[in-house]
Amino acid sequence: MITKLPRWILWGGAILAFSAGCVNTAALMGFTKLSVSHVTGNVSLFAAAIAHFDVYSVLYIGASLLAFLTGAIVSGFVIGQTSLKLGRRYGRALYIEALLLFISYWLYQEHDYLGQLTAAMACGLQNAMIATYSGAVIRTTHLTGLTSDMGAAIGNWLAGRDISKPTLAFQTIIWYCFCAGAVLGAFLYAHIGYAALLVPSSIVLIAALLYSAASEHLPETRTRNKSS
Repeated sequence: MITKLPRWILWGGAILAFSAGCVNTAALMGFTKLSVSHVTGNVSLFAAAIAHFDVYSVLYIGASLLAFLTGAIVSGFVIGQTSLKLGRRYGRALYIEALLLFISYWLYQEHDYLGQLTAAMACGLQNAMIATYSGAVIRTTHLTGLTSDMGAAIGNWLAGRDISKPTLAFQTIIWYCFCAGAVLGAFLYAHIGYAALLVPSSIVLIAALLYSAASEHLPETRTRNKSS
């Protein structure tokens, strides 16, 4: 249960949720019409394609699902562990995510379906990168589990039971930031097309630079660098 939330987790979660909302809306409004920030809806479409023997849809939806999984695998390989802790290799993961998003922008502009795959991989990497903190599951690329957790917490509060208010507040912030990012993504895509992806790409890159600069001043990081 979260009792006090460090600022780096609060700001990081909010910024990444905003970015993911923007990316996902641009992808949905584009020529693929597929989500990149989560897999549930795409699995349903994948199953429907199988039922209708639509081989083409099975292949391209299945590829998007595998790309999201691949991104999560990359996150696990680069970062390791599952609990959030300042000083880990989040900077490296963020650089990889930013690169994938910039590549996806270029590919989408070329009307290349590989843009869908690189965007899905970036979201899979981000979602796996933000794991748990003080027993609370933290996800920044979709809202289903988050909304369920918020609802359960509110229900417990209405029943007079103790809840973690910092956890609920953090979940609410992520919810609204994702929504705000989705609104911006829709507005930008309607006006500038896939160039809308340059906004979340830049946000993630700036986050990577700031995190890397901050982590260099941590005693744990300096000690590890000297020993390596």
